[in-house]
Amino acid sequence: MSTANRPPEVTEPPRARGRRTRAQILERAADLFAARGGDAVSVAEIAAAAGAHPNQITYYFTSKDGLFVHAAFLLLLRDAARLEPLGRRQRTPESFRIVLARAALALPTVPLAVQAMSIAGRRPELRAVAQHNLAILFRQAERYLTGVLSRRGWVVDRTPEAETRTFWSTVLGARLVSESGFGGRSDDIDLAGVLTIRLP
Repeated sequence: MSTANRPPEVTEPPRARGRRTRAQILERAADLFAARGGDAVSVAEIAAAAGAHPNQITYYFTSKDGLFVHAAFLLLLRDAARLEPLGRRQRTPESFRIVLARAALALPTVPLAVQAMSIAGRRPELRAVAQHNLAILFRQAERYLTGVLSRRGWVVDRTPEAETRTFWSTVLGARLVSESGFGGRSDDIDLAGVLTIRLP
């Protein structure tokens, strides 16, 4: 059989095949966790959806918890990026603050990220994953805000880094309070008031 007629998994180098398998597992797990939550999805279901074996999940992610933490942050980072066009369409600092606050608190992936942080807090081997992804979230938000301020000529009362860290910490904290069973709702938090974006 010539190499041109071999299936891709035969001609693909092992390292590239491993990266592809890991990415497939992560993508299918993210889809399932987003649809049904972490507890309702089994390792066997994830493996079947990804065309993988259950032991490959433990090989690449150590456990279902490890896979969940990776997948939850992947989903949150994607959702956070989807907020950016909403903010770019706003013409005043006030509308920017209100629209971004409402949209961020309503993101369906925020509770998954809160759960992932809780898991990482109990599992020392997963803390670095949570810290790495939070750092990406903060950097992504800071770059976005810096660009908006530059284009619009708006200002903030603190550094863009502090502004974005405060914003996302409040989003995650508001959902944590709500998820813990407190009588209020996450949208009772004045997240828009946390932001200091204004005209010069």
